Amino acid sequence: MIELSPRSASSPIARLGKQPIAIAAAALVIVVLSISFITLWRSYTGNAPETDRVVATRQLQARATQASEQLVEKTKGLEATQQESIDQLQMVQDQLQTVRRLLAAQQTDSRKLSEQVGTLTQAVEGLRQSFASAQAAEPAAAPAPRNRAGKAKPRSTRSATRSRTKARG
Repeated sequence: MIELSPRSASSPIARLGKQPIAIAAAALVIVVLSISFITLWRSYTGNAPETDRVVATRQLQARATQASEQLVEKTKGLEATQQESIDQLQMVQDQLQTVRRLLAAQQTDSRKLSEQVGTLTQAVEGLRQSFASAQAAEPAAAPAPRNRAGKAKPRSTRSATRSRTKARG
């Protein structure tokens, strides 16, 4: 075991231990003087840190309140803008659906017309072929002489026709 040696009477702690009342009284006097000096200094300068802290806290609270109000206003503005964008997008989607329907109808009409044109083209081609075969079937004989006498009208008929035309005009 380790043996502890008794403390010598010359150590500083031992000296303090002999007069504890005097040390406590001196410490009490120092504390009271310090408090009174701080109180006099604050009352003379009019500067109290507690009031400064209260004022600073209130200013921070006012700034925070103002900032939150601005955020609320901006948020409402963004909501309104977003709703307008959604409405515009909905209108564009509706217009797109309408255009798609019209395009589908036009494509259907185009297909029908293409089919009709194809049918007409086939019919015209069939007529051409039948006309060509009919011409090929006729003999290549000379054309029949025309009767000139049948074309010429007597003079009396011509003059009667002219007088009727003049009377109308």
